[in-house]
Amino acid sequence: MKPNNFIFADLSTYTPKETMVFYETVFGWTYYESDGYYSAYKGNKEICGLYETPEKFKQMRMPHFWMSYIQVSSVDQTVDKAKKLGGIIEMVDESVLGNVALIRDPQGSGFTVYEGENLTHTRTQNEANTLIWNELHVSNAANVIPFYEGIFNWDFVNRGNDTYNIQTHNGDHIADLMEIPNDFKGKYEYWVCSFGVEDLSKTRDKILNLGGTLVSDEGDRILLTDNSREAFFYVQEV
Repeated sequence: MKPNNFIFADLSTYTPKETMVFYETVFGWTYYESDGYYSAYKGNKEICGLYETPEKFKQMRMPHFWMSYIQVSSVDQTVDKAKKLGGIIEMVDESVLGNVALIRDPQGSGFTVYEGENLTHTRTQNEANTLIWNELHVSNAANVIPFYEGIFNWDFVNRGNDTYNIQTHNGDHIADLMEIPNDFKGKYEYWVCSFGVEDLSKTRDKILNLGGTLVSDEGDRILLTDNSREAFFYVQEV
C-alpha cells in the first residue's frame, strides 16, 4: 500500500445502460455487475467502476461525474483532519472492500478516500484505455493547498503558468493542480480523470459521434464529456 496516492475512479450516472454502451465503444471495456455496481474490465484487468446516481442526488440535480479515489492509512483520521481544515464530509461508509469517505475540499472539489487492501489499484502510467492521471482544477490554489498539505502530507511545487505538481513526501509526482478562472472552467471546482488512448484524433471523433462533446483541445490531450454531456474526462495519447 502507498498511502495518499490515487488508485481508482468510478462514474456516477443517471443512465447506466446507455453510459456503459458509450464507454464500451470508446475504450473497449466490458462491464460486470455485482449488487448494483458495475466494474469495467479491459480483458481480465479491472479498470474502473460505474453506478447509478442515488435518487436523492437526482432530486438535487447533481450532475453525472467521475470520482477520483485516494488510498489512505486511516479514513477516520483523514476525515478528522479534513473537518479541522475546512472540508465537508459528504459520506462515511464501510463495505466488504474497505472503508470509504466522500470529502469536499474548502472550495467544493469532491474526492473519495479509501482504507483497505481489497480495492484494485487500477491507475497505470501509460497504458491505453486505462486511468493514467488525476488533476485538480480550481479558481484559487491558495485556498486549497493548505487543506491537501494537511490531510495528505502532499507538497505543491509551483511550475509557473498557474500550474503545480503535486508530490508525495517521498517526492513522487502523483497529480497536478491547475488554477483556472471560472470564466474558462465554469463555476465548479473538480478533480479530473485522464485516460490513455492509442490514437487521440480517432478517439475524439468516436466520442463526438457517440454524443459526447468537446470541452477543450490542448493539443497533446483533449477534454471531453461523455454522452451525458456532463461527465467530463481527458483523453491523452500514450
